[in-house]
Amino acid sequence: MRSLSALFLLAGACAAAEKQPNVVVILADDLGRHDCGFMGGTEIKTPHLDKLAKAGTILDAFYVQPVCSPTRAAFMTGRYPMRHGLQVGVVRPWAQYGLPLDERTLASALSDAGYATAIVGKWHLGHFQPEYLPTKRGFAHQYGHYNGALDYFTHVRDGGFDWHKDDKACRDEGYSTHLLADDAAKFVADTAGKKPFFLYVPFNAVHAPHQVPDDYLKPYANLKGERKKYAGMLAAMDEGVGKIVAAVEKAGVRENTLFLFSSDNGGPQPGTVTDNGKYRAGKGTLYEGGVRVAAFATWDGKIPAGKTNSEPMHIVDWYATLVKLGGAKAEQKLPVDGLDVWPTLTAGKPSPHASILINTTPTNGAVRAGDWKLVVKNGEDTDDGEVKKGKESVELFDLKADPYEKTNLAEKNADKVKELKAVLAGYAKEAVAPKVKPKPADFKTPKVWGEKE
Repeated sequence: MRSLSALFLLAGACAAAEKQPNVVVILADDLGRHDCGFMGGTEIKTPHLDKLAKAGTILDAFYVQPVCSPTRAAFMTGRYPMRHGLQVGVVRPWAQYGLPLDERTLASALSDAGYATAIVGKWHLGHFQPEYLPTKRGFAHQYGHYNGALDYFTHVRDGGFDWHKDDKACRDEGYSTHLLADDAAKFVADTAGKKPFFLYVPFNAVHAPHQVPDDYLKPYANLKGERKKYAGMLAAMDEGVGKIVAAVEKAGVRENTLFLFSSDNGGPQPGTVTDNGKYRAGKGTLYEGGVRVAAFATWDGKIPAGKTNSEPMHIVDWYATLVKLGGAKAEQKLPVDGLDVWPTLTAGKPSPHASILINTTPTNGAVRAGDWKLVVKNGEDTDDGEVKKGKESVELFDLKADPYEKTNLAEKNADKVKELKAVLAGYAKEAVAPKVKPKPADFKTPKVWGEKE
């Protein structure tokens, strides 16, 4: 028979485990800010996302990186990508680098705290050596693909097959959005109630190539070209989100599950394929249309329902917030840029950030501090590592009065420009060189990405 003290310890451990929330993070790929109903869109129907967003709080000033690999690196580590050398471009299929191995990932932190961890979707943080694969970075379960822009039906990217389960080639057939939703729902069904879970679902939808089963095109006969395909893809992803939420509800764990949703960057080709609303520009830029994305947070009874929060937050903040909520160890070797935004989400507290780094590269950078935003451009950084210097341009915007960045106030506010340039320079001083490199001349595409020939 167990001693009374042992029983008390066991009861205490069980009580602590019950307080750990399940976490479902859904990341869309190349989603236009204004394309979902919950952000004001009317052209494409997203009933499942809209319902989930209405049950929580819409995040009106939620920032990510201009393109996808940097955003994923920021989310995984709570550290700005300029610390990883991933601040320019994306991790290409042939890249001989990835998220540095000395980085502690959110998946590792939560796994150490007792969570079941799974990534179902696009990794995009390196696969050139086994040590860089998701199951070596804290995820007990992996399903999906390593690269971006793969064919949704054949699962091929640049001649190499790219579909994996637990980091082994997987020949499941079907439309990738459907396969990901099914696997995510299965993970919930298999895991819920046994231990807290962290489920990260980075859909490849709605990134090009724009492909979707014909049935999803029928409701959008009024749309043309790529926009029509994109609409069907978003509808399919919305359906997948509904399937994941239904699995959580069927398992009886909805009341203890936190849902987080955002895009990885602003929509590309705004006005023709995607819709970023009135926000300036889109994917790949430092302007609001490129980095201020559709997002919400939902946890029944914990996060206010039916609200919109306009306090600035960044995807690096989920790391610090979830480490604390999950009861994971906060101490680590490398300093974290993200801050705990739980009081901002739940109690209406101001953003904890004095400044938010939009990005800093060898030629460009942007930072937001309060309602002020500075954008400095000195040329162009390319994916092959070439730096093209140019004449400096400086733009200063008051986002409270001018959220669509129409009026450059730099000349009229020299002191504010000087102040924010110093803030940006402080970040730039801590940046490591970008890891971008040209494709090796002797590179041979493998039959299966992530496997040696």
